[in-house]
Amino acid sequence: MLEKNNIQMIKEIKDVIISSRNKIAYEVNNTMLLAYWNVGRIIVENEQNGNIKAEYGKQVLKELSKELRKILGSGFSVSNLQYMRRFYLKYPKQQTVSVKLSWSHYCELLSIENDDERNFYEKECINSKWSVRELKRQLETSLYERLLLSEGKSNKEKVYELSKVGQTLAKPDDILKEPYVFEFLDIKEPKPILKKDLERKLVHHMEEFLLELGKEFMFE
Repeated sequence: MLEKNNIQMIKEIKDVIISSRNKIAYEVNNTMLLAYWNVGRIIVENEQNGNIKAEYGKQVLKELSKELRKILGSGFSVSNLQYMRRFYLKYPKQQTVSVKLSWSHYCELLSIENDDERNFYEKECINSKWSVRELKRQLETSLYERLLLSEGKSNKEKVYELSKVGQTLAKPDDILKEPYVFEFLDIKEPKPILKKDLERKLVHHMEEFLLELGKEFMFE
């Protein structure tokens, strides 16, 4: 059995290593985002800021992809170069790129054409600490559109506010999301469901349930 001093020593070492690993991951992510942003900048600037024919631009990216993969290996497919180009175009000021998100997050966000919608999902990713998987789920269930369609004009104004500044917690009730979407329970609409059956389904899908609740929830 470990002595008390040894338990404390192990805890301190664990904390140091985990902290160091998190710092390394943060630096790697930050460096990767900056590199991809600069690749996008170089592509756009050599296109005279996008003022070239689309077909010619596609051909340039194909040639770039071919040569870069020879020199640098995988990761420079035409589609990835297109994302890097779009990354720079959508975030022309490098300071607006959040290092709290990964490149995979940005690839999902860059598929959204509407700026307000993209900003909404970006802020929610940051504030609610969504994984890429959770971001994909919210996109597939059209969270932004559902919020816009609910509760009329006042709610639309709230959604637009969220797209600019994200969610702010002014009072305890603000931690709760509305509406909740439990499509993972596979409940047929408008079929009624008993409370005990709902509880059983929620427990069975506990991970999805907690993700839908949002911030600061845990299961005991």
